[in-house]
Amino acid sequence: MFDFQRKNQFEFGNISINDDRDIDVIRVRKVAGKNLWSEGLKLFRDIVLIIAVFILLGVFVAQPVVVEGTSMLPQLHEGERLLVNKLIYYKWKSVSWGHLERGDIVVFWFPNEPAKSYVKRVIGLPGEIVEVRNGVVFINGAELNEPYLDPEHNQGHPTFPPKKVDEHFYYLMGDNRDNSSDSRYWGLVPEKYIYGKAFFRYWNPSQIGFLEHGEYDIPEPQPADDSDPRAENVK
Repeated sequence: MFDFQRKNQFEFGNISINDDRDIDVIRVRKVAGKNLWSEGLKLFRDIVLIIAVFILLGVFVAQPVVVEGTSMLPQLHEGERLLVNKLIYYKWKSVSWGHLERGDIVVFWFPNEPAKSYVKRVIGLPGEIVEVRNGVVFINGAELNEPYLDPEHNQGHPTFPPKKVDEHFYYLMGDNRDNSSDSRYWGLVPEKYIYGKAFFRYWNPSQIGFLEHGEYDIPEPQPADDSDPRAENVK
């Protein structure tokens, strides 16, 4: 009925495009093709930029991790997703982007098998003496208050001798003390093996939020006294 493919179209009336050189003749299909190509390039550029930003965030700022196992019950459950702050050792002038404190939940490479990653809680800081008596943790002889523990997961009440935390090392433990492989069994964790501090849970939906840290009032570590019988057991 209508032939839109004909190249030679008759002009309407006596008006011709040659009557006014300022008239812009728009070829709809040609313009649409150019716009589609241009928009496609812009979309591709934006996707590349977004991917680059996420890669940079994952490498230098934050990283999602998945909880495996039950060593951090009741705080963390298997399959939950966490965001990890990777700026714990970055400093700019006098500003620190993050540092490790007692109670922090950290992700680290397992010292005995660095290909594996573990998640535990910071218990002992460099220079401190950590001791476990009948399931209760003592720091420099003072009992550590741990409100995040559940008695259901701390029924074994084991005892471990005092251990002095070396410089640039940390004493880490799981909240599920009855089912956690941690510093009590395989020793201290080097600072360089800790690659992030977990700060936010974004899955399971019912538990979304910032992670519990705990409040502590522990005396500053003091040099071990040679006359103190406990000091003989510290390694």
